[in-house]
Amino acid sequence: MQAKEIFQRYELKYLIPFHVYEEIAETLIRSNKMRYDKFGDGLGRYNIVSLYFDSEDKKIYYETRNKLNFRQKLRLRVYDDATLDSPSFLEVKQKFNKVVNKRRTKLPLRKAYEYLKAEAKNDVSQFEPTNVQIMKEAESFRSLYHLQPRVVVSYDRQAFHGIEDSDLRVTFDYNLMARDNNLRIEDGPDGVHFVDPNLVVMEVKVSQSVPLWLSRLLSEFQCPRQSVSKFCTSIDLMEDIAAKKLRSSSSALRNPDNASIII
Repeated sequence: MQAKEIFQRYELKYLIPFHVYEEIAETLIRSNKMRYDKFGDGLGRYNIVSLYFDSEDKKIYYETRNKLNFRQKLRLRVYDDATLDSPSFLEVKQKFNKVVNKRRTKLPLRKAYEYLKAEAKNDVSQFEPTNVQIMKEAESFRSLYHLQPRVVVSYDRQAFHGIEDSDLRVTFDYNLMARDNNLRIEDGPDGVHFVDPNLVVMEVKVSQSVPLWLSRLLSEFQCPRQSVSKFCTSIDLMEDIAAKKLRSSSSALRNPDNASIII
């Protein structure tokens, strides 16, 4: 997977039916203006599994949900079939005045877990990051907010890059799932769907403005802009599931004759 460490761009999100995604993807290739992401398989496809962090009082969640002018996230990410020896990416993603800035450093997943468990983190170089400065920034953010692992989000992606405009990128994310009972990201994609499996999150990522030809294409397929936060939506689902389990347990205690037998 690409080793680029610093990104600055606009990210425009859309929620579209799966069949519309297939039609748009085919049209992008036929247009001869975009190509499949070279870091995916032959069709630009790969899987992403990310561990998101939050504070006990959900600072990150509320920054995002309330759409603060400045907000940020911390996540640890792997691609495709990962092991403890695979590369992982520790990422700080910030959004200010609608501009997304992402800074990330690559390190072995095993070392990333050692970092998360370590009490003393004065010398982050011991965890073998490719960029020590970004690792320090991530640690400052994590310690300031008292961030802890919160939820794992996974999805399949098909990605496209502009042929003439190398900064243009279009991605389609589907099979979006979340879990909070197993936070080991090397265990791969698994969990509960937090977006309808028949829907796809499309993102158009540009450094300046969306090309006219692409704007016309999105209009032709009637793709309205729609804010979709993978992090917030997955947290909402996890909390809803936990609340339902609690209500079910409370109901069983109040009505023991109707409770299921647990072995």
